[in-house]
Amino acid sequence: MTDCRLYLITPPSIDLATFPDLLARALDAGDVACLQLRLKEAPRDDLRRAIDALRPIAQSREVAFLLNDDAELAAQTGCDGAHLGQEDGDHARARTLLRDATLGITCHGSRHLAMDAGEMGADYVAFGAFFPTATKDAQHRAEPDILEWWSSLFEIPCVAIGGITAENCAPLVRAGADFLAVVGAVWNHPDGPAAGVRAMNAAISGA
Repeated sequence: MTDCRLYLITPPSIDLATFPDLLARALDAGDVACLQLRLKEAPRDDLRRAIDALRPIAQSREVAFLLNDDAELAAQTGCDGAHLGQEDGDHARARTLLRDATLGITCHGSRHLAMDAGEMGADYVAFGAFFPTATKDAQHRAEPDILEWWSSLFEIPCVAIGGITAENCAPLVRAGADFLAVVGAVWNHPDGPAAGVRAMNAAISGA
């Protein structure tokens, strides 16, 4: 029995005319712990519209709604938290802004960055990329042993990210990942996003 859960990230661009229905069907298909809105190229007004459209869909299903990159906007718009990369502003200020909300921090493959994030008050640390990914230009690689090291020493949850699929995720689950963050494994699934969620849940359970 694993406690690992699915952490879903939106595609890099979405159509608000059709995506909310796709999202609802995906979240209804199985266990999803949280949804991260990650629209790197979107202007702030478009981000606000996306938050307004998607946040209620996630929150009504008890799925935490996190915003990528922008702790200030996350705090202003009722998000459940934010996920920040190493270059995304002042992490300590973000911790203050978000108060009781969730703050996650990308730590690549670095034990040092992860310990710094934990000491600063991050609610989770994210390691990766574990596999090649088409979603972003992954300049950092991580190995499963960093998940084993972290989960054996620290209570703060860890997220594995980067090219994770139903076919390759088992070693990460066994190594101690608390969450598997996926994009393409769900949104690009040949039978649709709902099937992608079911496949990931089955793979996590079977690991």
